[in-house]
Amino acid sequence: MRRPFSYRVRSAYQRRMSDSILIGAGADGADPQRLDLRRVNRHGLIAGATGTGKTVTLQGLIEGLSAAGVPCFVADVKGDLAGLGMPGSPTAKTHEVFAQRAAEIGQEGWRYADTPVQLWDLFGEAGHPVRTTISEMGPLLLARLMGLTAVQEGVLTIAFHLADSEGLLLLDLDDLQAMLAECAERAQELTVTYGNVSKQSVGAIQRALLQLRAQGAEHFFGEPALDIDDLLRHDDLGRGVVNILAADRLMASPKLYASFLLWLLSELFEHLPEIGDPEKPKLCFFFDEAHLLFDDAPKALLEKIEQVVRLIRSKGVGVWFITQNPIDIPDSVAAQLNSRIQHKLNAFSPRDQQAVRAAASTFRARPGLNVETAITELRIGEALVSLLQPDGAPSPVARTLIRAPGSRVGSLTPEERRVLIRTDAVGDTYDEPIDRESAEEILAARAHEAAADEAARRAQTDAEREAALVKKARAREEREAARSRAKSPWDGMATSAARAASSSLGRQVANEIGKQVFGTRRRGASAGGFLGGVLRGVLGGLMRGR
Repeated sequence: MRRPFSYRVRSAYQRRMSDSILIGAGADGADPQRLDLRRVNRHGLIAGATGTGKTVTLQGLIEGLSAAGVPCFVADVKGDLAGLGMPGSPTAKTHEVFAQRAAEIGQEGWRYADTPVQLWDLFGEAGHPVRTTISEMGPLLLARLMGLTAVQEGVLTIAFHLADSEGLLLLDLDDLQAMLAECAERAQELTVTYGNVSKQSVGAIQRALLQLRAQGAEHFFGEPALDIDDLLRHDDLGRGVVNILAADRLMASPKLYASFLLWLLSELFEHLPEIGDPEKPKLCFFFDEAHLLFDDAPKALLEKIEQVVRLIRSKGVGVWFITQNPIDIPDSVAAQLNSRIQHKLNAFSPRDQQAVRAAASTFRARPGLNVETAITELRIGEALVSLLQPDGAPSPVARTLIRAPGSRVGSLTPEERRVLIRTDAVGDTYDEPIDRESAEEILAARAHEAAADEAARRAQTDAEREAALVKKARAREEREAARSRAKSPWDGMATSAARAASSSLGRQVANEIGKQVFGTRRRGASAGGFLGGVLRGVLGGLMRGR
């Protein structure tokens, strides 16, 4: 039997209520704005000037997603989103405002309640430590993180390739530093294979690593690395767990903050399977202070961001950007953001006026509403809202009073934070770092072995040289000894006697011959000297011949 029309209408409305999240409504509950869960993965934008209510809007949206069973990840820039883990209080200063808002828009079932949370912190102080390895971060994001030039990025890529080809794990900054030192030592070899690897470029990267350490990045790189599945948890009631990253301290290092969130988004993209458009997303990712992601970003990085945002939809992940000025988002990325919640913008400067015009042009027009004028007139807690409808078309823009949150709007006390950290499902999985053998240890062992081999080789060479010198000295001594043994002491004495004898006899003989031949003593003496020299030579030779 066909159901009555009123029943069919009521059933359709109930299904829509269960398949969507209330964002807000007009006065007396008119024109309620609901976000269809099947369209959350088509991404969105929350924008507005400081103090216009973006944080409360974000908090209410996260509460609705968690209640629908959708896990979330959000960076807590100001430290007040952690209040999601505690229920609001009737004694809070905001109680009257929120109670009035809930009544004004007809927010049925509004009450104070907590939301299941897991607290994270890159520095391991305000939440569980979050770590990844150098290899998982990759050269592109690291180059962005360190502000490297294109040439230096090329050298860094070579270092990654060398580590991969030689089976060296790059886990932390020490591993990367050791790998860069290895590249400098083998610069000539690597230049022939991969292109120019100068020691100057390696030195520049090493200095950038020192700056990275000064920002506290050494806490982020290492093991145990974050398991993406730990971000996709549900509590016992089926509510999605909200992962809150403490980013108040991290904001002092904006490049580290942006690089970490982009890495996390890339990891989600690689880890999750293709599921198309699910009934509700597997995870909703909120990127607060989104302009930091795009400031001074090179073209290659912008292309990667655009690719991830465009394709991660089919993985069941919705990405929402929160920023003060909508023109902070590049056009190629903004084109992927189908749902928009725009709080008040100021129009004091030419850039502000440009932002107002740009924001107004992105909404689907509604008859009788001047969007450009309305953006500058919105009060705190009011926004222009256009959401993707079930049929895929954006809803006409509407001035909307944002729903009242049920959790605490404000920070946690240190004790409350400690209790939440101790009692969540993650436990102590990430609390203690692990230092296993990786590139630094392997390269150090190689260097030690090479030094030992060189020392042994030098020692062997020195020993051989010393043995040769000893052998040569012994040979010389043996020759000298042989000469000494070949000579007799009498040989010298006989030689001297012969010289003396030959000299005296020669003179006498010569004198007599001179007298007989030349007839005078004087002439005989002269000739005798000559002949005496001859005879002495002859007799000396005869004596030596002995």
